[in-house]
Amino acid sequence: MLRSDRGQVAIELLGMAPTIIITLVLLWQCVLLGYTYTLAGNAADEAVRAGTAATGDRQDICEQAGRKNLPDTWQDGAEITCTAHRTGFVTADVDLKVPVLFPGTIDFPLTLHGHAGTVTEVTD
Repeated sequence: MLRSDRGQVAIELLGMAPTIIITLVLLWQCVLLGYTYTLAGNAADEAVRAGTAATGDRQDICEQAGRKNLPDTWQDGAEITCTAHRTGFVTADVDLKVPVLFPGTIDFPLTLHGHAGTVTEVTD
């Protein structure tokens, strides 16, 4: 007596659905991690560029430039610091929190770091 295979695909799909969903969630979280890393590097680059051109309050100008292109949800936990060294070298450090699945809800305790540095150009 032969048995029918009717319904077998539905059962296999139900069995694989959790694995597929977990894989998609993990991939999305990796995308958010990479995007946050890219944002931190870009913010550090923008901040150090503004820091080298600043003549007044370098820290304030540097921080504003670093925050300028950050999306709103990443700005809340952003820490941006600029340091001018006596040698004319300016560095910017940006720390951003990585969101969990949906930016703006909760963040991982993980902080990603972006760093940039350049030399101040002197024009006479």
